[in-house]
Amino acid sequence: MRLPLIAALLITFSAHTFASTEIDVMTGPRTELQSQQLQQALQAKGPSYQPRTEHLRDDGSPHYTNRLILEDSPYLVQHAHNPVDWFPWGEEAFAKAKRENKPIFLSIGYSTCHWCHVMERESFENRTIAKILNEHFIAIKVDRELLPDVDETYMTAVMMINGSGGWPMSSFLTPEGKPFYGATYFPPDKFRSLLEQVDDLWRTKQHELIAQADKVAEAVANYSRSKKAAGTLNKEASQRAVTQALQMHDAAKGGFSQAPKFPNENILLFLLGQAERSNDPAILAAVQKNLDAMAQGGIYDQVGGGFSRYSVDSDWLVPHFEKMLYNQAHLSRAYLGAWRLTGDPSYRRIATQTFDYVLRDMTDANGGFYSATDADSEGKEGTFFLWSEAELKTLLTEDEAALAIELYGVTPAGNFEGHNILNLPLSISQFATKKGVVLEVLYHQIDNIREKLYLAREKRIHPIRDEKILTAWNGMMITAFAQAGPLLNQPLYTEAARRSAEFIWQHNRTADNHLLRSHLEGKSSITASQEDYAFYAEGLLHLYDATQEKIWLERASNIIDQLIEKFVDPISGTLYLGQDDGLTSMSRPHDSGTDGALPSGTAVALRSLQMLSQRTSNLEYRKQAQNLLAAYANSINDRPIAFAYLLAGVDDLQQGELGHFGYAAQGGIHASATLKSDKLSVRFNIPTGWHINSDKPLQDGLIATHLTLDDTTKGWQLGKVSYPKAELTTLGFQSEALAVYHGDVQLEAELTKMAGADRMLAIQLKLQACNDKVCLPPETLTLRLPSR
Repeated sequence: MRLPLIAALLITFSAHTFASTEIDVMTGPRTELQSQQLQQALQAKGPSYQPRTEHLRDDGSPHYTNRLILEDSPYLVQHAHNPVDWFPWGEEAFAKAKRENKPIFLSIGYSTCHWCHVMERESFENRTIAKILNEHFIAIKVDRELLPDVDETYMTAVMMINGSGGWPMSSFLTPEGKPFYGATYFPPDKFRSLLEQVDDLWRTKQHELIAQADKVAEAVANYSRSKKAAGTLNKEASQRAVTQALQMHDAAKGGFSQAPKFPNENILLFLLGQAERSNDPAILAAVQKNLDAMAQGGIYDQVGGGFSRYSVDSDWLVPHFEKMLYNQAHLSRAYLGAWRLTGDPSYRRIATQTFDYVLRDMTDANGGFYSATDADSEGKEGTFFLWSEAELKTLLTEDEAALAIELYGVTPAGNFEGHNILNLPLSISQFATKKGVVLEVLYHQIDNIREKLYLAREKRIHPIRDEKILTAWNGMMITAFAQAGPLLNQPLYTEAARRSAEFIWQHNRTADNHLLRSHLEGKSSITASQEDYAFYAEGLLHLYDATQEKIWLERASNIIDQLIEKFVDPISGTLYLGQDDGLTSMSRPHDSGTDGALPSGTAVALRSLQMLSQRTSNLEYRKQAQNLLAAYANSINDRPIAFAYLLAGVDDLQQGELGHFGYAAQGGIHASATLKSDKLSVRFNIPTGWHINSDKPLQDGLIATHLTLDDTTKGWQLGKVSYPKAELTTLGFQSEALAVYHGDVQLEAELTKMAGADRMLAIQLKLQACNDKVCLPPETLTLRLPSR
């Protein structure tokens, strides 16, 4: 939706201009910025602190220091020495705007945003532009990673006004916080002219701007309300989403759009689940095409591991070089899932290298995970990651250099501004075949090359690292590490998940048990948003699965209970994005439920509720998940693929979770299966005080424990099943002896795999759990194992 009402007032940049001779260059910060508090904050940064500004005194100290020096955001601190009189988002800024009847200039970005840096250098460091902003506006700077609900509200408005959006986001608001104009990056001349025009219009046609802002605010509120009608999800929603994804898919080069190309992890994870449920080779092939293309491209750091945020070209060669924690979390899960389904060692290799990159370069000493690294270093984008042919010949042996040059497509002319982005024109397995080299031998040679290049690259000037530790993003990484630990038999990964989970619990939580969003330099701050609660709970639940330590399940329940209390709209049943800060007249934004670069918090909340319903005896969790689904059902029916992560959770809710383990008896019984060659093993862990009936109960009417193949499994035959010897026991409600299983129980079975058999083996376990007072209803667990 785009609002045409803006064009009449702000269509050109020439309505009113100030002659440059009328503007005095600022020679110092405004008096109100010279407080002792600001100077103390600056001094507290320590001798290693380097002010990010061109306005420095002879001794290297900054000429200007504004309120942002007090903030717990690397992005805001980057702007702490602009000559602009910046305010953080808060009551002080809005009160001043109302008191002085000035419009607000709202700038939203994040610390690793390349074009945010460009606009800072060109405009916010410009004294002339700063003079206009300081005299005629209240300038507010927002870190979108700390205030995602604020970002969502004004991005919706910018999309309506401008037809497109992005960062830096530049908006003009009334003192009540209602936007009347907005766009993204402006070159300095146009930005200055726009500021002058807005100032002129505010002085001469303020009532028209306010009327326009009211219309925009109403449109934003209506857009949010339009998503609220409850309904019933169409049964074919997941299949329609698969169809839409395959129609969008670039079968030649991978990806789900033309350039710029984003990984679209939400779609990849959804399709992996669909491939496992359906055994449809076309779905899996589409996922593999994407994963292979990214792994071979420059979007993947061939030296250090980890992924850039997106590729600016259609071949995945030239990345936008910033590396975000959330991409590492979700792409590592995608590669891990693909390895699980296919057994292809290249996927395991990429997943492991990504995990190791996070542990090495993105992890705090106390276990929290940092947010991102910048695209820029030495004042240019990508410099840190580029290579010349001569460098490789200097750093490597002659044989290593020859291999690296051919493998990575290195040329004297380069493929990016005279330098080389390392990439793989052929996959490593294709290269091995071409050269007649054993794959494992080639892997070893490549690892030696990567190690030498990494050590050499470490001596370069690094991109800035954003070291804030976000609750939501740590939750994503906890999920990834917790899934990887058991699957890869890597206790180090499970421990990484455990340390982060404990860090967030100890640091990003108030004394009265409310989450905070961010931790930086020993200080936690910012009221947590809905996505913080959702992603952290999801991570805790996967950590419980990995460790079976009850504390993580208990904490996840605590977090989800708070999410329901704080964020559910009692009228619509949808979730709010954040808690109401009461600063503006804009409506409290709802979560649309659609995926963006991240899964929606709603999708993650639904999955967490579904997981809790299987792992606890609280029946309300399943009901709450179903209520959440109903609230978004009509929106999902309109365009299912926009809700990929949510639909994956819906499939778990309605069809059961995927994987080699599961829960029964209201979460009390944990069952897991392993497959080695033609031998299947199934283990049960039955809690004290409970039992399941044996495979041959002594009484009629009791449900026997029984192992079978799932009806959907093709090409497999189940042979002899060896059940353990039953124990005879007498319980309060049964005078006769019962044949039961207690404690740890293991079944063994023989399998035969025929030609053309399904890659995934699905087995079913039928059981009934009882204690000395009650028997629960019979249950059937479906466990899925990949065959190699």
